[in-house]
Amino acid sequence: MNALLTIEDLHISFASRRGSVAAVQGIDLTVHEGRTLALVGESGSGKSSTALSVLRLNPEPPAVYPHGRILLDDRDLLRLTPRQLRAVRGRDISMVFQDPMTTLNPMRTIGSQLMEVLAIHRMGSRAQRRRRALEALEQARVPDPELRSRQYPHQLSGGLRQRAMLAMALMSRPRLLIADEPTTALDVTTQAEILALFRTVQEETGMGILLITHDLGVVASIADRVAVMHEGRLVEQGEVLQVFEQPRDAYTRTLLEATPRLQTGQPA
Repeated sequence: MNALLTIEDLHISFASRRGSVAAVQGIDLTVHEGRTLALVGESGSGKSSTALSVLRLNPEPPAVYPHGRILLDDRDLLRLTPRQLRAVRGRDISMVFQDPMTTLNPMRTIGSQLMEVLAIHRMGSRAQRRRRALEALEQARVPDPELRSRQYPHQLSGGLRQRAMLAMALMSRPRLLIADEPTTALDVTTQAEILALFRTVQEETGMGILLITHDLGVVASIADRVAVMHEGRLVEQGEVLQVFEQPRDAYTRTLLEATPRLQTGQPA
């Protein structure tokens, strides 16, 4: 199994009026081809900052990276120039964000926004980009791709907007997909459909997935490995079943104990 993304001893600090604040301290993670790694933890634990650092989306400044490496194959993404980074973003690595309404441009059609991904990287003619946009919408299981490509974000339901975001992430056939809380704003039924879609697309393409979530139910349904963060540090990681059944760290046990469970019994 080939390692696709390797994060080694990553530290992230943010400059503030009161001095430097250490948000992430010494993270080590690996995402393999065709596998899903879930990064979990409480709000403020540093999981989103870690994910955003892969594409250098934390504003710099105030963000600084005093130690560590983020390797895509043998390239350290923390050492790339802005021009080199632009060649990676949306091409080798794509990202799906939590709320598509704040990510999609409300003034442009879905199709034009998908086509822009390839236009930025100068991939294909306009006709080829159009065909690829329809293919990506179909791959993301968006019904009637031709119609949806001509519509605006507000004309789509929450589930369809998230599928459109996934289609946008798939436009350039990336090797790594980062999904930051992709189902939080969705109802339970739509959430299950989106997670099933992630698994299907991964099986079809072999891409690696780095999933950021606070929902252990989501982890159980889609991830192969899980890494647990607490206060900027990695406290535990391993195969999902192993960690869930035999957690070693007290914080991991607390997370598992806080997960709601269906209780059945005799009525009072």
